[in-house]
Amino acid sequence: MSVKPQSASAPFAGPFALGTLAAADGPAFPALVDSEEQVLDLRTALDDPALTMRDLLERWPAVLPRLRALVADPGAVRRPLADFRVLAPVEPRQVFQSGANYRQHVIDLHVAHRAPDDERPEEERRAEAAEIMDRRAAEDLPYVFIGLPSAITGPYDDVTLPAWAKKPDWELELAVVIGRPAYQVSAEEALEYVAGYTIANDLTDRATVFRRDMPQIGTDWLRSKNAPGFTPLGPWIVPTESVTDTGDLRLTLKLNGEVMQDESTKDMIFDVARMVSYASQSTQLLPGDLVLTGSPAGNGMHWGRLLRDGDVMDASITGLGAQRTRCLAEES
Repeated sequence: MSVKPQSASAPFAGPFALGTLAAADGPAFPALVDSEEQVLDLRTALDDPALTMRDLLERWPAVLPRLRALVADPGAVRRPLADFRVLAPVEPRQVFQSGANYRQHVIDLHVAHRAPDDERPEEERRAEAAEIMDRRAAEDLPYVFIGLPSAITGPYDDVTLPAWAKKPDWELELAVVIGRPAYQVSAEEALEYVAGYTIANDLTDRATVFRRDMPQIGTDWLRSKNAPGFTPLGPWIVPTESVTDTGDLRLTLKLNGEVMQDESTKDMIFDVARMVSYASQSTQLLPGDLVLTGSPAGNGMHWGRLLRDGDVMDASITGLGAQRTRCLAEES
């Protein structure tokens, strides 16, 4: 099931974006969507009946010029976007997720989790946290962990809140889509390996982030972040050439119409290039893989209001479109 977006599509930057679509009873297929919300089936346009989005990204440097030509071709066969269901744009092999990457968010956490015997005023504690963040940006490394592709769902699909998830929360994030194999690349060259960008909402059950039975072993990202549907993705992959500045994109998440997150990527501690470079130092990034870049301030724990049955989240990022996700409690 899914909840319909407010319109067939939200605007995206540039002349085209890529998506994975399906007709009512048909298979999923990779599509080019133009600014007039018209769709080209890339299986037909590129003469490859078995083509998937990941196949397309495997050939990204060679196929990008053909996509530019297709969007400008008046003879290419197009159909209205409204005829199709919008799915998650890509099925990655690997998902790299980032924590504690927005300055204000981490400062808020630092202040909120003060030691019981710390009686200093909040202003002093905030100043201390800001100094730590500045030092971390200059001297430290990003915090990256692994997510599961099985948690991904479409941008308008309903998300089931498992009965065991007592504190489900939202985390709107800019997601990087890899377009070339990348291993041990520098930050200076990292963006050359990026095909484009999309939207991810990295849902998290706060109650299971830390193991209560063995607190000394730290975080349990498997349980807290990887339930089926816990990563709504899309709707589009917008090519890098259409996203002029990843350092100043606005992330906005509304819960039942009320703004909860509203922040610029200017607040990132580690930018996109440093995130991609860092992830590539330990493992090879593959075409179609995702690098999620962290979530800004305004999560449910900040507001004291977590997700529950019937909630609707509207999430958008400048130039990348928007997603709308409804939460349903798991039936007992």
